[in-house]
Amino acid sequence: MKPIRVVLAEDQAMVLGAFAALLDLQPDVTVVATAGNGDAALAAVERHQPDILLTDIEMPGRTGLDVAAELRRRADPVRVLIVTTFARSGYLRRAMEAGVAGYVLKDAPIAELVTALRRVHAGERVVAPELAMAAWDQADPLTERERELLREVATGATNADIAARLHLAEGTVRNYLSTAMAKLGARNRTEAANTAHTHGWL
Repeated sequence: MKPIRVVLAEDQAMVLGAFAALLDLQPDVTVVATAGNGDAALAAVERHQPDILLTDIEMPGRTGLDVAAELRRRADPVRVLIVTTFARSGYLRRAMEAGVAGYVLKDAPIAELVTALRRVHAGERVVAPELAMAAWDQADPLTERERELLREVATGATNADIAARLHLAEGTVRNYLSTAMAKLGARNRTEAANTAHTHGWL
């Protein structure tokens, strides 16, 4: 039987090495490439055409969710399995919308991860049980543009910085951020960005 070919994406080198070593111990799994960020993960998938991309969410550059969405846009047949420390309903909702086939937590035993990998390879969708019930507890109130601006706020960018970077009028940036703050019940833009991040909406 052909082994399950996996590209592994994780920005923490120690975790990446541990995952790769543990997966390579499985007789039916082969790690064909590893990547430390989202762009490298996309390139590795394009180059190696694996069966599964096993990826973290929060990585430099593109997140694991960004990568999943881009692969779906490209109609790439690779199946995406998210492994993360973040049990956030907003992340899970966005993962499902991006066509992710599985979402499990890093603190699960390795046996559960391997089982999830095999089930995803077999065409199933796998979600950690502790996340399944909470998946739809609170709808994401933000538009894509509001989310984009709050991501910029989270980096420490000023309204003028954001306006220049996104080719918007500074007044337009203020209006978008004011709307986002109102939706999130935040007193200022920084609090709005923190609230959105906590819920997994960024």
